[in-house]
Amino acid sequence: MNALAKELSVRFPDQTEFFPKTVMALANELNISEGEAYRFVTKHPKVRRGVYNLEATILPFRELKSEEPKAVSGGVQSVMSSEIFVPDADRAYVPWGNFKDVESIIRSEIFYPTYIAGLSGNGKTLMVEQACARLGREYVRVQITPETDEDDLIGGFRLINGETVFNKGPVVKAMERGAILLIDEIDRGSNKIMCLQGVMEGKPVLIKKTGEMIRPAAGFNVFATANTKGKGSEDGRFIAATIIDEAFLERFTITMDQPYPTAAVERKIVMKHMEKFGKIDKDFANNLVSWSETIRKTFEDDGVDEVISTRRLCHIVQSYAIFDNKLKAIELCIARFDRDTKEAFLDLYTKVDSEYAGTTEAKITPTTPANPDDEIPF
Repeated sequence: MNALAKELSVRFPDQTEFFPKTVMALANELNISEGEAYRFVTKHPKVRRGVYNLEATILPFRELKSEEPKAVSGGVQSVMSSEIFVPDADRAYVPWGNFKDVESIIRSEIFYPTYIAGLSGNGKTLMVEQACARLGREYVRVQITPETDEDDLIGGFRLINGETVFNKGPVVKAMERGAILLIDEIDRGSNKIMCLQGVMEGKPVLIKKTGEMIRPAAGFNVFATANTKGKGSEDGRFIAATIIDEAFLERFTITMDQPYPTAAVERKIVMKHMEKFGKIDKDFANNLVSWSETIRKTFEDDGVDEVISTRRLCHIVQSYAIFDNKLKAIELCIARFDRDTKEAFLDLYTKVDSEYAGTTEAKITPTTPANPDDEIPF
């Protein structure tokens, strides 16, 4: 309901108390059902008969209109830049797995910290982004690294025009705006992310450096994605993954396991990307999915050390659109694997695709001239 709250702040710049019928009338203009609008109003404090105080929800939108520094305790100033947005809908995205549950959580506007764990390249981050896109919800993505600290997340002092100002971090901005905070690769952080302990409780948080008390607006929520469940990676596949403090993990209400999609779903994803890049080949899509599925089953049985992710299949489709050569597209996209693995994967594909039956060696168009005399002129 952020769109409704934002419009109220614009239409009624000096008003914080509303009758439900006023908000419902505005909701009709925004194509929001009257029932949703009524529930939105009545969840706020009732100040007198038929009148509700919406200050906690609409005030943050008014504060964001001005980029001027505002005074805080101790003579220090605070600035806030706009980096929160409603993500664009991806026409190639196929909802699957936990998508409906993520969408339900975001739609509810209930504070419900959610941890999403799964192997790399299976759409964890994209799922949250596209749920926000479909619901028109503002979101901010924070990428975690071993160097991420309180200054990056909560904010820190900056020297602007000769004055010391406090620059609010993405976490504070999301809280004030009632946006979705996506903490990406949370298991790559150090113990410095413990500064989010209070945030993870959905309660007002004190910014120690300025004395400001930040109250989360309605709709604020936290999602975190990771390749592990915060216990490290015993098999060494995610060597940068750290062990997350148990007290921090305990603050997530639920954990979702995100597997790779089923063959049927993955086929839809591959076909959507073929449409996106204008290179549709249904047989190639079927072969790619069968190939990746076979590799994943072998991986689960400890037969190989690598796996082909859904993201990798989409990269192959994109490469195919550029080079118009199936084996070349595959080889370029699996070149990061060691030589034996790459050759085994290429050989497997030639057995899956009847077009290359009997091929023992990948025959691709060279990416560089065969000899120095064939150099491309400038």
